[in-house]
Amino acid sequence: MRPNSLAVLGLGAIGGSLAWRATLAGVPSVVGYAPDRPDTVHALKAQAVHDIADTPARAVRNAELVVLAAPPRAILDLLPLIAPHLAPGAIVTDVASIKLPILAAARAAGLAARFAGGHPFAGTHVQGWKGAGAELLAGALVYVCSTGPEGDAAAREVMDFWAAVIGAHPVLIEAATHDLRLAWSSHLPQAVASALAAAVAREPSLRGAAFGSGMRDTTRLAASPVEMWVEVLLQNREPVQAALAGMEASLADLRRLLDRGDREGLTTYLSEAASFRRGLER
Repeated sequence: MRPNSLAVLGLGAIGGSLAWRATLAGVPSVVGYAPDRPDTVHALKAQAVHDIADTPARAVRNAELVVLAAPPRAILDLLPLIAPHLAPGAIVTDVASIKLPILAAARAAGLAARFAGGHPFAGTHVQGWKGAGAELLAGALVYVCSTGPEGDAAAREVMDFWAAVIGAHPVLIEAATHDLRLAWSSHLPQAVASALAAAVAREPSLRGAAFGSGMRDTTRLAASPVEMWVEVLLQNREPVQAALAGMEASLADLRRLLDRGDREGLTTYLSEAASFRRGLER
């Protein structure tokens, strides 16, 4: 779909980028809403939106497409809040990295036929509008999840929006598969980066130490918005716990190799990891 009117609730890195891209793509009316006033001011100054609403209800009332670009907990709260104020035929989507709880909330709000979950792979650890960019979402992979048979039409419209307006690459996926996949590919890296940063921060011998690019690169995700990640990790708790168990087993293997002074085994372990990482660049 190419909506004539778009409402974006949340003008941080993803929401701000989406609104900006849609405005540049010629969507006639892009209305933004954000609880943080600085984000709205910056979005207006950048001409990423045409107007700002002072409440979620006012933001969505004339929109053909509504995008919820907020942390998971806020999205769960917004769905029943905006449902009575949606225009007839309006479609709603989101950009959160968890899908099962949000799809369930959409059904509970009576939006099963008008909602499709979305998740673009274009995140950044930079919080708020400062992380937004007009090109951030161009070419991004976007997972789209249907609420079920009655929501398939909405899912197709959302996929078309991502492709035709944003220039992204939408892929339809089951919500449970999405959440399991993301537990390993996104939520686990976030948890590991945070755990590493916490461990180093608590080590007394490192106070005042200088750190090189390896530490900065490996812990980059630890600087991501805390509130959002608390919600993601809790809402996707079981798949994340399984992924953490896998990580703990891998670290235990590494420790055993070191305990034994196993040069051959350590070479095999590190080579497997190196091969996987290099494959990500292809």
